[in-house]
Amino acid sequence: MTAAAHTAAGPRRKVRRSFTDISFAIFNYTLLTCFTFICLFPFLNTVANSFSSSHAIQAGEVVLWPVEFQLDAMRAVLLDKNIIRSFFVTVFVTVVGTAFNMVFTIITAYPLSRRDLKGRSYFMNYMIFTMMFSGGMIPGFLLVKALGLINTIWALIIPGLISSFNVIIMKTFFQNIPDELREAAIVDGCGNTRFLVQVVLPLSGASIATISLFYAVGHWNSYFAAVLFIDNPDLYTLQVKLRNILLLAQMDTSLEVIQQYDGGLHVIQESLKAATIVFATVPILVVYPFLQKYFVKGALLGSIKG
Repeated sequence: MTAAAHTAAGPRRKVRRSFTDISFAIFNYTLLTCFTFICLFPFLNTVANSFSSSHAIQAGEVVLWPVEFQLDAMRAVLLDKNIIRSFFVTVFVTVVGTAFNMVFTIITAYPLSRRDLKGRSYFMNYMIFTMMFSGGMIPGFLLVKALGLINTIWALIIPGLISSFNVIIMKTFFQNIPDELREAAIVDGCGNTRFLVQVVLPLSGASIATISLFYAVGHWNSYFAAVLFIDNPDLYTLQVKLRNILLLAQMDTSLEVIQQYDGGLHVIQESLKAATIVFATVPILVVYPFLQKYFVKGALLGSIKG
């Protein structure tokens, strides 16, 4: 065995890291840990407040973990029929809205990704223009009113049916699919619709999951559209209900104001506010881990390649 072969087959030597590299790594991890804690602190404090006693909250004893653990605030949220109704309204808007968003985003992005589409540059410039300029709040409200969507749940779905940013990401991803696949499909007698459904979409799982997450989080966290277009309390979303609770808490000069719920529960406003925030946040936290593996991959494939 030659010396070169022996060197290649032998154990790899460990690369010694300099003092500067070690110091930078320690500084980097310390800084990232501090930033992570800063980001997590408000949420952890909110969770602790939602499961702490009213006395501990009023005394300012709650920081990162519950003090005098209790479930009264969470039970009060679950017993509030208005909150439960708003939760199902939000679920409906999120599920149905995301489904409509994805259908219209795909059927818009796929034709724009085709080089043989006449006027493709015009349509793309038009979409980019809408990302920079909009009609404004009042014209938007007048349009929704003219369409008869005021005080309907469709006012929370139809006005935001397509996002130009998401269409561009999907279009860029579709453009990266080899043309040879389409040529082979045409030879086999596959039409455009069948090619899109049976070939393009199965190859676009990462981008579809990523864009779906964008739309779903947007629907779940949206409250301005409901405040602007909805006057019927039965159609309030969970975020609007949470906003009303927060405004009520701000109007109260003292956190000692207590609300009584069915079942003999007495909950202060601060505890109810924290429990509602946790109740509104948990569904997204439960869904996100299942889509997280597609998140970065899908966004990069749709925005960097090509």
